Amino acid sequence: MALWGVSTSDESKPKWLTAEQKKTVFATDRGWVQLNGKGLEEVLCSIGNLEGGTSTTAALGAATITSTDFVTTSFDVSDGGNIDVRVIYNEKVTVTGSPTLVITNDQAGGGSAATKTATYQSGSGTNRLTFRCTIGAGGSTVSADDVLSIGAQNVALAGGTLKDTGTTVNSGVAISASAGAAAGTLTAVA
Repeated sequence: MALWGVSTSDESKPKWLTAEQKKTVFATDRGWVQLNGKGLEEVLCSIGNLEGGTSTTAALGAATITSTDFVTTSFDVSDGGNIDVRVIYNEKVTVTGSPTLVITNDQAGGGSAATKTATYQSGSGTNRLTFRCTIGAGGSTVSADDVLSIGAQNVALAGGTLKDTGTTVNSGVAISASAGAAAGTLTAVA
């Protein structure tokens, strides 16, 4: 069994990495790369033209979502503020417009909104996109003890685009149940 590969499957990422390390690994035309502590790309496994491919070489298909996580680690409803969610792709993507994703609220604490919409904020040209939902202080849409999650869903393009960087290939917008679960949950406090 190879320690890495060329396929549309995320299992092709270098297998010696932990699940957390794989979040910083993505495909480029040089092979699998990882961001180091200084924001520079280091080649982990050289596979020529992994991202783009040609008629004679295999390549990844459209960029796919490999994981999600909450950037915001705590949220106080009395203060309000931003809830940021990161969507991680297996390749760099370019974003136009204002795509959105849904944050689900279990309403355990009595919040009135079953869902909140997070709008694309930043990350075009990278493999890590940030989406943001702003909640007003003392609002009733999210209450203390409400548990927020991502779950399985699609990123809504809302008239925008998500494309593999440098190509015209449409990127995947599906967040699988496992990628959505990777974000864990965020419990609101008062």
